[in-house]
Amino acid sequence: MGIKITGTGSYIPDEIEKNEDFVNHQFLNGDGAQIQYPTDVIIDKFKKITGIEERRYASPEQNASDLAFLSAEKAITNAGIDRETLDYIIVAHNFGDVDINSAQADTVPSLASRVKHKLGIHNPYCVAYDVLFGCPGWIEGVIQAHAFIKSNMAKRCLVIGAETLSRVIDKHDRDSMIYSDGSGAVILENTEESGGVISSVSASYTFEESNFLFFGKTYNNTASDNNKYIKMYGRKIYEFALNKVPQAMKACLDKTDFTITDLKKILIHQANEKMDEAIVKRFYGLYNQEIPDGIMPMSIQKLGNSSVATIPTLFDLILKGKIENQTIQKGDILLFASVGAGMNINALLYQF
Repeated sequence: MGIKITGTGSYIPDEIEKNEDFVNHQFLNGDGAQIQYPTDVIIDKFKKITGIEERRYASPEQNASDLAFLSAEKAITNAGIDRETLDYIIVAHNFGDVDINSAQADTVPSLASRVKHKLGIHNPYCVAYDVLFGCPGWIEGVIQAHAFIKSNMAKRCLVIGAETLSRVIDKHDRDSMIYSDGSGAVILENTEESGGVISSVSASYTFEESNFLFFGKTYNNTASDNNKYIKMYGRKIYEFALNKVPQAMKACLDKTDFTITDLKKILIHQANEKMDEAIVKRFYGLYNQEIPDGIMPMSIQKLGNSSVATIPTLFDLILKGKIENQTIQKGDILLFASVGAGMNINALLYQF
């Protein structure tokens, strides 16, 4: 008997924004001063650090709830379930629906309520709510769904991570090249099979770290723009992640009888290629182990950082055979991990 993921789905927008598409952008420092490097040099350095070559943007008529619905439909179909039997719909996001012509976030009704409506579900006891937990929101939604099922408050849950970060980026901030759009969803339910969710760890560091990611004004001081955009203290986040995420991953694993050599895949939030590699290297270092080949699948090169959507989309793409040289087999032990605004961290151990 195990609480397992029985269906997955993802929606990757069609619009591709390549690195070279930013060549005419005027990138500025936080004080509004011109960065003293040509834009092509900035872009090249950006790629070497983040690994990102291109990213996906939602089409103008789409919002985050639309992306969430599209991935949810695929997960429901993949699981082969009756949508009316869902007990919970949990949608992780950060900015709600942001219309392309407005920077104002729209979260009333909740994105989960919108998804339930789009799915055409009549059952009033299918509870729909949103999770705001930064980039770790999707994992946190899975942790919550697992708790509901384990305590017999639910039998079947739909957990979605969806974001349209392209709607909240400052075109004068070089960090704008990091962000992308997408959605991933899973069905989590009680099964007769062994495995499933084994353990989890969550943490919120808010004493000094809460504002490492925040909403701020454009770097263009001459623009009459009162909108606010996603901003971050990149160096602080990098150092924080390297210090705290490996510890959370270790705490999650150490709660079980499994060892680090049992791990087959680590699905980590696709935030920054170099940072993710450093986190996993430090995690293995805590056990005096070297990183095995192929342990950490990556999608950031082509899909960018879509926040809550990176892990569920990566998971779905691997299962659908769309990530080169990566497969997940029945019985494999997987470790999910993420870090993001809050600052929040979580990790989840799962047997496929």
